[in-house]
Amino acid sequence: MTDSRDIAPHRHRPDDRWWVLLTVMIGTVASIMSSTIVNVALPDMSRVFTLGQDRAQWMSAGFMAAMTISMLTTPWLLDRFGYRNTYFAVVLLLMAGGIGGGLGWSFEWVLAMRVAEGLAAGVLQPIPAIIIMHAFGRDEQGKAIGLFGMGVVLAPAVGPSVGGVLVEAFGWRSIFFVVVPFCLAALWLARRFLPHSAPGGVAVNRERQRFDLAGLALLSLAILSLLNGMVHLRASNAGFGLSLLALAALALAAFIAHQRRTLHPLMRLALFGHPQFAFGGCVAFIYGAALFGSTYLVPVFMQIALGLPPSQAGAVLLPAGLVLAGTIGVAGRLTNRVPVHRLVSFGLVLLALSFVLMIGVDRGTALWLIALCAIVGRIGLGFVLPSLNLGAMRGLPPGLIAQGSSSINFLRQLGGAVGVSLAGIFLEWRMHAHAALLQPTLPSAAELSAFHETFALLALLTALAVAAALRMREPAAAAA
Repeated sequence: MTDSRDIAPHRHRPDDRWWVLLTVMIGTVASIMSSTIVNVALPDMSRVFTLGQDRAQWMSAGFMAAMTISMLTTPWLLDRFGYRNTYFAVVLLLMAGGIGGGLGWSFEWVLAMRVAEGLAAGVLQPIPAIIIMHAFGRDEQGKAIGLFGMGVVLAPAVGPSVGGVLVEAFGWRSIFFVVVPFCLAALWLARRFLPHSAPGGVAVNRERQRFDLAGLALLSLAILSLLNGMVHLRASNAGFGLSLLALAALALAAFIAHQRRTLHPLMRLALFGHPQFAFGGCVAFIYGAALFGSTYLVPVFMQIALGLPPSQAGAVLLPAGLVLAGTIGVAGRLTNRVPVHRLVSFGLVLLALSFVLMIGVDRGTALWLIALCAIVGRIGLGFVLPSLNLGAMRGLPPGLIAQGSSSINFLRQLGGAVGVSLAGIFLEWRMHAHAALLQPTLPSAAELSAFHETFALLALLTALAVAAALRMREPAAAAA
């Protein structure tokens, strides 16, 4: 069993690690809430700021890009400043982004606040898995991540419903302030329970290693060029878009070469020498693209194509979120009994099936059937979420756990940023392709077809991830 001293200072009992887990869970809930709740308000914000789909999707894609860029900084920040100082700083940044976004007066300012929230969320996301892998023994890790997951998934479950009511009652600005009480609670708990130490229980040493600023710059250039290149891949801007994609490929190649040479890499490429982690990374990227692409697409589909008000669109997703909360607790305990590659594969199949079912949804479909389609996908998520991180990181040496957690979350979020952009761009393209058939006022069958084709794309992406998931087999010696 691993030593839990890194999350339980001497003045606390060892069982305080559960309070530590609760503390980081609340911060993660706040970050996830800020990520998902905005999607319900996108149609309203698009009207206020006169945004097309290509610009509106940046409210989600900008957040995801910032989160992805900052995620690999978590191990360095924890090592340099410790759990408490790092956590305090990023939660304060998240809260400032929420307040600033709610007070915003222009699309550019609100987008900047979304980027600030994304930077904070990126640092927060890997911390729970680092704590679970360091502080809990193998026999308790499934329970810990299951309980953690049950709390975290309530954010996307309740978020759209709360967001829909707030948008109708108070307008789009109100949704930005939802994170404030969560952040205040996280700060209070962090002051009480989080230690000053770095992962592994070692003392913070601010001279231990330099930050890989060159690696972060190359990675940021690659990600931003990739996302902007995808946005400009339209008929009038195809050449510029291809140039940006070529720049992204060059920046990525330079980043990989730099990581091989530098003494203090932002991402340790040695992680991918572990087959279980390497295939887990493939799953995380593809799964992230499908998951976050659908998180963006579904609320927009319900409001634009089905004509549902924001509160009703959010309410349809609430039962699925509650089912997810129950499923993830069960699946977390199963990680100690069932091979993780089977759990992940089963969950991905159900998620792909839910996208296929959404292809048959139209304005005449009963709301309970739409809710059932969402429930199928959320059951699938319940099997994937607790299994993917544990399955990818089991077998890593203790010194690579923090890097492994950041890297697997980075790949999932990078996939998510690509998925949000891909869903928005593909939807815009298909809408323009069907433009001659659209009715001037009411959503038509042609407009529904554009959404259905986008759901089909997400189903195909998810199906591709199953092939990689089946290769996440744990070595026989480790499984024993």
